[in-house]
Amino acid sequence: MDRQIILSVLGVAVLGFLGVLLLMPASIEDGPDRLPWRVSQDVAGRTQVFGFTLGETTLAQVRALFGEDGKVNLFQDPTQTEPYGVEAFFDQIHLQRLRADFVITLDVDQNTLAAMYERGLRISQVGSGSRKVKLDPNDVETLASRPIRSISYLPKARLDNELIEQRFGTPDLRLTEPETEIVHWLYPERGMDIGRSPNGNVIIQYVNPVDFDRLLRPLQDAVPVEETQPET
Repeated sequence: MDRQIILSVLGVAVLGFLGVLLLMPASIEDGPDRLPWRVSQDVAGRTQVFGFTLGETTLAQVRALFGEDGKVNLFQDPTQTEPYGVEAFFDQIHLQRLRADFVITLDVDQNTLAAMYERGLRISQVGSGSRKVKLDPNDVETLASRPIRSISYLPKARLDNELIEQRFGTPDLRLTEPETEIVHWLYPERGMDIGRSPNGNVIIQYVNPVDFDRLLRPLQDAVPVEETQPET
């Protein structure tokens, strides 16, 4: 009798464990090294990270890997040189056991985005004169074939300075925003900017090296630039 009870309990425990596994989000581990510090450039100088190539990988390919469509929105900021931009937001993606949000910016010309803006279904203010536009479904479908221009990676885990340097290496520049005290670790040749807040929250932006000035210029306007010297 005792043996039957033990086996029954074990059976229930196994079923419960399997149920928990089924409820857990799947971690994407399909072969390629998709860790955030594995950054390289191809022969054309394009940034490669997460198995994606900026300027080549399409939104449709990102969707296929993540297993979801993401939330696509167009933004207008009249104060910018390029006032229109379009992004796809992916919430809580588990990639090789690391949980993070992704913001994928698409490479689309301004005239095309201006036409999509006019066809938008709803416009809302998002502060500082910027507007967010809910796009026509046909335009969203059209954007699936567009290549990605940049990636913003927002890990849920907090990172300290030692871990950042261990994983990503010593930056070429390190800048601090005076108002927010966010420290930017800048790697121009790798097309990467790691912004770390005082409490350890991090956002990592990836661009092609030829586009790095788009990340650096706003920081240069706000703070003086000093070359980071390696620690001895």
